[in-house]
Amino acid sequence: MSGGIGQSTRRSFFTFRQVNVLAVAIILSANGLVSIWDFSFVLFSLIYMYFISKFAFPNTTLESHPPVFGEKNKILGAYVSFAAVIGLFLPIAYILEGIYEGDKEGVEAAAPHLFLLASQVFMEGLSFWGNFSLPVRVFVPVFYNSRRIFTIVEWLRMEISYFGFGRALAVANMAFWSFNLFGFLLPVFLPKAFKIYYSNK
Repeated sequence: MSGGIGQSTRRSFFTFRQVNVLAVAIILSANGLVSIWDFSFVLFSLIYMYFISKFAFPNTTLESHPPVFGEKNKILGAYVSFAAVIGLFLPIAYILEGIYEGDKEGVEAAAPHLFLLASQVFMEGLSFWGNFSLPVRVFVPVFYNSRRIFTIVEWLRMEISYFGFGRALAVANMAFWSFNLFGFLLPVFLPKAFKIYYSNK
C-alpha cells in the first residue's frame, strides 16, 4: 500500500497487493456496504485520470518517471507501512469483528473509508502500469485522500457515542490522513512531482 505516496516503479499491474485490495473492494461491494456515490466517485476518477493524461499532463517521455523520493527511502517506507496498518489492516480487522459480533453500525461506518482506500491503491497501480505522467499519478492519492476525509468525518459522527476501538480508530485515521493530505501530499509531494515533470519536458 503506497499510502498515497506513489513510489512504486513496477510496471506489472496485477501484483499481489493490487489483487488483495481489489478483493477487499469487491467483498465490501458484494455485502452492500458501498454506496452508489462511492462507486460513482471511483468511476469518475478513472475517467478524469485518462482525460487529464490526454489534455493536461501527457507523458512526454518514453519511460515512466522515477519515484519522487527514490526507491529505498527507509523513512518513507516506514511511513507507508504505518499508513497500511492504520488505513487498511486495522479497519479490515474492525469490520470483520463487527460482522462477527453483529455490529452493523460500526461496519457501515468504517466501510466507505476502507473501500475508497482499497480503490485508491488499485488506481495507483493502474497509474504506474499505464505509464501515466507524474502529475496524473499525484492526482490519484490527492483526489482520493480528499474524498476520504469526508467519509472519516462521517465515521467519526457515527462512532461519537461509543468509547471503543472503533472511535479510536476513526480518530487515528482522521489525524493521519489529514496530515497526509495537508502536511505531505499538497506541500511536499505535489511540488516535487511537478518540478520533475516540467524539468523533463
